[in-house]
Amino acid sequence: MFKRLFSLEWKSFFRSASLGKSIGLKILMGFLGLYFTAAFLMFGIGLYPLIIEYFPGEEPLYLVNRFVLAWLVLELAYRFLLQNLPIMDIKPLMLLPINKRKVVNFVLLKSLYSFFNFLPLLIIIPFGIYNIYKQTFSTATILAWMVAMIGLTLSVNFANFIIKKNFTDNIKALIPVVASIAVIAGLDYFKIFESSVWFGKGLNLILEFPFLALIPILIVIVFYKWNQKDLESKFYLDATLKDEVKDANTNEFLWTRRFGELAPYLQLDLKMIWRNKRPKTTVYISILFLAYGLIFYGNDAYQDMPAFFIFVGIFITGIFMINFGQFIPAWDAGYYPLIMAQNIPLKKYLTAKAGLITFSVVVLAILSTPYLYYGWKIFLINMICAVYNIGVNIPILLYAGSFNRKKIDLDKSPFMNYQGMGATQWIVGLPLMLMPLLIFWIINKFISFESALSVLFVLGLVGLILRNRAINFIAQRYNRQKYAMIEGFKQSGE
Repeated sequence: MFKRLFSLEWKSFFRSASLGKSIGLKILMGFLGLYFTAAFLMFGIGLYPLIIEYFPGEEPLYLVNRFVLAWLVLELAYRFLLQNLPIMDIKPLMLLPINKRKVVNFVLLKSLYSFFNFLPLLIIIPFGIYNIYKQTFSTATILAWMVAMIGLTLSVNFANFIIKKNFTDNIKALIPVVASIAVIAGLDYFKIFESSVWFGKGLNLILEFPFLALIPILIVIVFYKWNQKDLESKFYLDATLKDEVKDANTNEFLWTRRFGELAPYLQLDLKMIWRNKRPKTTVYISILFLAYGLIFYGNDAYQDMPAFFIFVGIFITGIFMINFGQFIPAWDAGYYPLIMAQNIPLKKYLTAKAGLITFSVVVLAILSTPYLYYGWKIFLINMICAVYNIGVNIPILLYAGSFNRKKIDLDKSPFMNYQGMGATQWIVGLPLMLMPLLIFWIINKFISFESALSVLFVLGLVGLILRNRAINFIAQRYNRQKYAMIEGFKQSGE
């Protein structure tokens, strides 16, 4: 059965409309994976000698045990932020005589092959071998410690499964958990209650009583069974239906009528943003990230790096542009075939999208004016970055949208939700963020600060002047890709 389920997954990947982009993304992630593999392996090999050199008199294994709890919390955090849970379309399987527990076990065991489970081994195994070589402890003792550490890593894997399944769609429910961790970390930091030290002492007991290594294994089994029961309870088509009554939102955004022929498209976009969780949250995130500049503008370490302020300016004034624009037209994936079947000029459709994003850049630029407190230079950078975003980055995003093939579920939380993400979303970030930074850095280095800002401003103005031609060109691209996009949007958005 497992072989058959694996075959279905394999066919699903290679028959996907976004196959080329999925392979491209996996190749890109493969190079990134090689980098982290080398980094973790070097750290694992060098950990023992580094402790001997910088902490003379300390037993390396005891010292490492004191920091294991902090590592596990950090590992859980970056897994929650970065690790995608294994998924499987169960609807076709419900018509077949397949035991649901086998499907659930397949999904859970599939998560064991995650790259995030592989990385800790590159530290645990070399460090353990080093301890065996030094013969500080017996071989059996070190092997028991290694088994315990692997068990803790797998426990984090299944704990992350539980957290993402239960809290991703309701981030507010996660606040008490985060607050509890913060309180425990604070007590540890101020040495009121050193939880990391006590956890380390617990691991030290494994070195005295190796059979205690079975405890982390039992924790893995408990988390596994917990996930198994939870997934089995949701193995129904109506498992996610909720008896929840909401007031209908009847806001029609009639004020958009002043925009003439673009009004219907603007109304659709505003209704979509206003009535759905994922696009609405992009608005809140954009407002929240206005405070991003506070980290850098007053920091003396960045005052000699004006090019970095260009990056911050592009980000602050264009955060909604980036979050919303990179998924055009996937936001409309649910009814994109209907749009293509109507007599709707793609130029007007794209012009409305460009107008909405332009409005967001203008609003964010106005809201960023309090940064004038840090000087006219910062204010000028933000305003010019806004012009550059409007003139150059918006057409880039619209053009990149013609490569989108993945559907988006508008009701899912956007928090660390990689649904709809493909190679396009990763690659488009390079010209959006790095190109203006590189242009500014070169001109600022060889000519002057004022000249660099002037070039960015002129590029933005030229983009505005040529926007009509640019949208004509992009609309032709969308027309050529129309059927491929429709086919892609009909498939799962995961």
